[in-house]
Amino acid sequence: MTAQEKVKTDETSQNNLLFEEADWDAALIDKVYNAIDEIAIGEMKLEPYPSQIEVITSEQMLDAYASTGMPLFYNHWSFGKQFAYNEAMYRKGYQGLAYEIVINSDPCVCYIMEENSATMQTLVIAHAAFGHSHFFRNNYVFKQWTDASGIIDYLAFAKSFIAKCEDKYGPDEVEKVLDSAHALQSHGIHRYPKKRQASLAEEADRERLRREHGEALFNDLWRTVPDKEKKQVTEDEAILARQREILGLPEENILYFLEKTAPRLEPWKREILRIVRLIAQYFYPQRQTKMMNEGCATYTHHRIMTRLHEKGQISDGSYLEFLHSHSGVVMQPEFDDQRFSGINPYALGFAMCEDIERICNEPTHEDLEWFPDIAGRGNHMEVLKDIWANFRDESFVLQYLSPHLIRKLGLFHIVDDSEEDEIEVAAIHDERGYLKVRRALSRDYDVSRADPNIQVSDVDLAGDRCLNLTHYISEGVLLDADDTWRVMRHLCNLWGYPVALREVDPNGKVVEKYVLDPEDA
Repeated sequence: MTAQEKVKTDETSQNNLLFEEADWDAALIDKVYNAIDEIAIGEMKLEPYPSQIEVITSEQMLDAYASTGMPLFYNHWSFGKQFAYNEAMYRKGYQGLAYEIVINSDPCVCYIMEENSATMQTLVIAHAAFGHSHFFRNNYVFKQWTDASGIIDYLAFAKSFIAKCEDKYGPDEVEKVLDSAHALQSHGIHRYPKKRQASLAEEADRERLRREHGEALFNDLWRTVPDKEKKQVTEDEAILARQREILGLPEENILYFLEKTAPRLEPWKREILRIVRLIAQYFYPQRQTKMMNEGCATYTHHRIMTRLHEKGQISDGSYLEFLHSHSGVVMQPEFDDQRFSGINPYALGFAMCEDIERICNEPTHEDLEWFPDIAGRGNHMEVLKDIWANFRDESFVLQYLSPHLIRKLGLFHIVDDSEEDEIEVAAIHDERGYLKVRRALSRDYDVSRADPNIQVSDVDLAGDRCLNLTHYISEGVLLDADDTWRVMRHLCNLWGYPVALREVDPNGKVVEKYVLDPEDA
């Protein structure tokens, strides 16, 4: 190539660049979005929601942190406390801020920081508006449990409803109900599909009808229950059986149970419990797919940024800026590193996606044995999209964590028994060991193991209306006593009558018991 030809090629490449400086404006964001769209939709065949890009300041990002990233949310003192903490940590330099926040809605709302450079805006749009958005729209867990088209309208209804309650009943009364609901929100989840709930967009319209139906159900359940002072059972066994049938026991969704059946709960309080419960349910799929979701988004932005560089649309300097940020995101500290706090979901998710690409395109004999359905199949994007749609973290690891990646990441299964002086290495890098590592890591991503299994087991319908709950102990782990008493107070406030909690081991033996009367709460 002559010097003249090289100069001409450099000029052509220069003219093809989306940007040359770090500064950006709205027109450049639109230009960048269209260039990413050509790769994400045209080449990778992703299927994200339509996007709504919102530029926010660092203070607005801190505010979004406090309200779980939502653009609309009701007021509560805990959000202000969270904002003050994050702001203090940020100002002192102890923590940074996310480059973006993305909302699982239709259209998908993507917040980008105004302080980001043009390169970082390109990266976060690829990551959030295309990677996360594709995952939100296509993964079966989100399809099963969330209503992306209705969440913004429902949040507007929730904010308005709670504000009206504050005006009518006073902020203190509303805050007391919200405190109790928030304390129980991790036990306000339906973990298994039941009847398909109404869309969130319909919830505000159904509020009055739901209240009237609930009051009729409430009257049928409690109209014949004896007063607390009565010591003898005056009810017919058939009536008690009917009442227990209405209660639907046992019930693991405690907020749902209280919303439907708490004897002394006023209708507006029931609606607040429902609001907190539905929002907790909305976030539940994100807990089940954290690693996969971040892996999908990180793999997507890496592929898009690389293609933009290959096409001459971002410069070498911009690509190096991207690689510097990307390598920090997917860095996995060693177990003896002060920064180690477990397995980085970005690191494992991205590594597994890249490994699946390798297995599809360049499989080894080991890959052919372990993954006969995808090894050597080619068309890795179709394989990845199918996996992103049909798995969650637990099953993703159990099915697709390869021996190659286990060796590369140096994963072992150890048993750390507090009663033993030494740590046991329970699985090494052999065929049986790989399976053990897989199973052990998969269990760590099972969110049902992270929350204690507590169910409403019975209600003393013929006596003092005591609410009986049972904690089914798993792996010998008991509830923290101080936390249990605090939550019991919230339960008493909502139920209005005594509450009893038993901790039961796998053999049915009662290990611990808590009983609290509303007068002592």
